[in-house]
Amino acid sequence: MVRLFNNPTEELKYSIKKMVFNIFNSSFIYNFIGILLKTIFFIMIISDDKASKLNTNIISNKNPSLIIYVAFIALILSFGFLTKKSKWSFFIINLVITVIYIGDILYYRSNSSFLNPHLLQLTTNLDNLGDSIFSLFRKVDLLIILDLILFIPISFLIKGFNERSKSVFAIISITSMLVLVNIYINHDVINHNSKDEKLFSISWAPNENMYALTPIGYHVVDTVKYFKESKPLNLSAEEKNQIYSWLVGQEENLPDNKYKGSLKDKNLLIIQVESLENFVIGKEVDGQEITPNMNKLLKNSLYFNNFHEQTYKGTTSDAELITNTSLLPVRAGSTFFRFPNNSYPSSLPNLLKKRGYSTVAAHADKGSYWNWVNALSSIGYDKCFDITAFEKDEKIGMGLSDESFFKQLADIIDKQGKPFLNFAVTLTNHGPFVLPDEYKTLHLEDELDKSILGKYFQTVRYTDKQIGMLLEELDKKGILDNTTVVIYGDHEGINKYYADEVEKLPSKYHFALENDLRVPLIIYSKNIKGEVFDTTAGQVDLLPTLAYLMDIDKSELEGATLGRNLLNTNKDFVITALGEYKGKSHSNEEVEERIKSLEISDKIINSNFFKGY
Repeated sequence: MVRLFNNPTEELKYSIKKMVFNIFNSSFIYNFIGILLKTIFFIMIISDDKASKLNTNIISNKNPSLIIYVAFIALILSFGFLTKKSKWSFFIINLVITVIYIGDILYYRSNSSFLNPHLLQLTTNLDNLGDSIFSLFRKVDLLIILDLILFIPISFLIKGFNERSKSVFAIISITSMLVLVNIYINHDVINHNSKDEKLFSISWAPNENMYALTPIGYHVVDTVKYFKESKPLNLSAEEKNQIYSWLVGQEENLPDNKYKGSLKDKNLLIIQVESLENFVIGKEVDGQEITPNMNKLLKNSLYFNNFHEQTYKGTTSDAELITNTSLLPVRAGSTFFRFPNNSYPSSLPNLLKKRGYSTVAAHADKGSYWNWVNALSSIGYDKCFDITAFEKDEKIGMGLSDESFFKQLADIIDKQGKPFLNFAVTLTNHGPFVLPDEYKTLHLEDELDKSILGKYFQTVRYTDKQIGMLLEELDKKGILDNTTVVIYGDHEGINKYYADEVEKLPSKYHFALENDLRVPLIIYSKNIKGEVFDTTAGQVDLLPTLAYLMDIDKSELEGATLGRNLLNTNKDFVITALGEYKGKSHSNEEVEERIKSLEISDKIINSNFFKGY
């Protein structure tokens, strides 16, 4: 409809009135307040230890800058004024932001970090993950979507011009950007104190950036960081020498002991068990052993009960990387997706192939999951068998059941060239730990049986049984006599994702919460006399330890690995994926030097450091 004016003054008054009315558009204000409130709720949720309830103290403790919050929210909402139906445009912008907020919370609960552009590479991982993702939701998450639910009935009461207004967009967006640029210049450029974290950067503690910038600002800054990280890392000769010197400088030169070469020339079967935590080993629940078969193995095993997971954003795939290369995963995204073709001349399969070993890796899921087939092939495995190589006769959860997987794996091992390295990754003990009733063998109290912890115990017991049956079958074939079996957990399961649910159970079950990132490491062989090692260690130490047992000279690992030989060391520590130091040290300087391993490994992988070696 064309509106006629009697004079220019009347037209100017109308334009100003229209502009002001649009700025105070009811839909804009509603969604602005809704996003502001959900941002505050978001901050309260992620500041809780388990991200399962509101931590109201965080607002007074952190004293967030409301001007930054307002500027980022206003900036993103201002784009709604560029459409003809602005009322619904604001709602759609709010909806997109809400999806990101929820995604951040769920990802934080499972990985202690937030969504980032690198995850776009992980779309192949979404198959069969519906139950796992749904299990991460908590009641408190309803606060994040409450304003969207209420908007539908309230929308009928919202009035406004509901039309495009480029002038309003310009006023709000430019004002918001000027505010943010001014804060950036004053805080991060002019008055930045080197002891303080910059506001507009992504630090080792991303929570702090969320508090400062809101998730909107965090993801804007993180996207800029992503494009910078996507550029190839080219190290100078001096930088390469510094990395090599650091690696060599961490090595120990100690006299050899009885463990040196004690498992030389034996076949090697490595079983990476999904979500296997250390606290279940040797533990009973309601009078029943949780892992009876693994408990029996301890009589002829080197058992490391203070062995920690060091996985990061690549979870299971990170464990595969760490244990096969003795390097730590990259600090952004998944190593297997970002750098699947890197060279690792001192990886476990490459070291053993020099000694005539045939090398096979096997998974019960798709080869595209975590891109593991491509990555493990580059790491050195001659053959990689994914679910397509197996008869899909029984599926539990995300893929082939452990029973079916191990039955068929026994035949693969029997036909594999000798000596062999076989690297097998289980799947059934994956959250949310759903197991058919006919496979549940633990008789638990009703409250525990219905809980997530009870389900975890049942799937652990199931996987333990299948491990026992696999070894029994290999024993019948005469293979076990000359085979070393290594069993370890890829990462925590119940504590990583569901600790808040365990806290609700009676205190007698809270022993499950005392795991502290530990996964068991069991090195079994018939000729071993059982020993328990309390040394503080991590997954990065597995390769050097196995190399020592198999009589691989340490010179072949020199300057290529981060870990240490746990059977001949004076060091007692581990660096977690979040940069936390656990163990003993002589000084703060020593701790800081060891924590550099995260940075060193990141540079090694980002630059494909060993290419051409």
